[in-house]
Amino acid sequence: MIYQNTCHYRAIKCEVKSCTGSICNKISFLHSIRLHRLFLRLIVMLTGLFILNAAAQEEPRVRARDLGVAPGIFSPGTNNAITDVAGVRVGQVTLRKGDKVRTGVTAILPHSGNPYRSRVPAALHVGNGFGKFIGTTQITELGELESPILLTCTLCVWKAADAMVEWMLAQPDMQEVRSLNVVVGETNDGRLNDIRARPITAAAVRTALESAKSGPVQEGSVGAGTGTTAFGWKAGIGTSSRKLPDSLGGFTVGVLVQANFGGVLQVAGAPVGRELDRYAFQNAVAARENTRGLADDRGDGSIIIVIATDAPLSDRNLQRLASRGMMGLGRTGSSASNGSGDYILAFSTAESVRRQFDAARLQTTELANDQMSAVFQASVDAVEESVYNALFMATTETGNGQTVEAIPLNQVRKILKEHGVKVPTP
Repeated sequence: MIYQNTCHYRAIKCEVKSCTGSICNKISFLHSIRLHRLFLRLIVMLTGLFILNAAAQEEPRVRARDLGVAPGIFSPGTNNAITDVAGVRVGQVTLRKGDKVRTGVTAILPHSGNPYRSRVPAALHVGNGFGKFIGTTQITELGELESPILLTCTLCVWKAADAMVEWMLAQPDMQEVRSLNVVVGETNDGRLNDIRARPITAAAVRTALESAKSGPVQEGSVGAGTGTTAFGWKAGIGTSSRKLPDSLGGFTVGVLVQANFGGVLQVAGAPVGRELDRYAFQNAVAARENTRGLADDRGDGSIIIVIATDAPLSDRNLQRLASRGMMGLGRTGSSASNGSGDYILAFSTAESVRRQFDAARLQTTELANDQMSAVFQASVDAVEESVYNALFMATTETGNGQTVEAIPLNQVRKILKEHGVKVPTP
């Protein structure tokens, strides 16, 4: 009697034959070798995941410069943050409720005054427009910002916008205002967050706005970055800055990002994503038995990049500055995929380019085109470093029935060393 069974593991057929007088299971030598190899690979893969997860959980989080990663040639500001641009303040509210809510609000205020009455020139660049960025058409049309900037989750942008309108109308000298263009950006944190619950409240928005301050900015799994991911790892809020030498104007450029995108991660040119075996399109290109890409196989996601500077720039040159943000983003391994909302908003805080809301004429002093190159360079480098900080400072997060691991920094250190980066001893 011959009985044939089809194994469900890798669809390998195993022949089981009965022998005269006894039952003997005879599996062909070739099939047994294949099964043995598959089990070994499965064990190696699971062991590797366990080690990566354990390492990410135990090791302290550090910023990019603590790993020897310092893009560019210009020095950072005092806090290496967007708040190094004088007057810029950041406030954040993190929402973690039960097992499902993992989201928050990040607020960026351009100066200490009323942004509606004292407006700053601003411009927007869209790398890929798969997003719900409120307030962008008026910025593009008028070239100015008249509200703080809020970042939150995709399905919360309208609630956040409504809350900010209410907050702004209650401010002093706003009694006669009948039109207001608030600015709210978003990324989709629906993997870790119950995004359909739309958990952002007016109270959370007010707290973010009213708690905004200068100085160090908390990074990683905080505020609008609480539930975001990038390159298959936990990400979040990241920031960085650059201070130009006096001979180049002495201006400061600061960046803050809400990172939630995909691609093939590289850090200072090192192929970190490939080395960690987690990258976009892995399923299609790996072509290895029993290997499945852990990163989003399309590289989708979004990122909001906010660039602030005290260089006196017109909205036209701010648009040029914003477009350079895509260069810094590209260095990290993003390709601005089809499903990615990649937005860069740039503004200048310089007093000489401020616009009073009721002015009949504007007299401004702005930086000439020929003086823009160093500002461009500073922004590209600060964007790149901000993304790394968002990744390296993020912690493993569990929510909405899923867990996203923090990138294992010990493994990153090893990879960087192997590719010539001088990594400080932890």
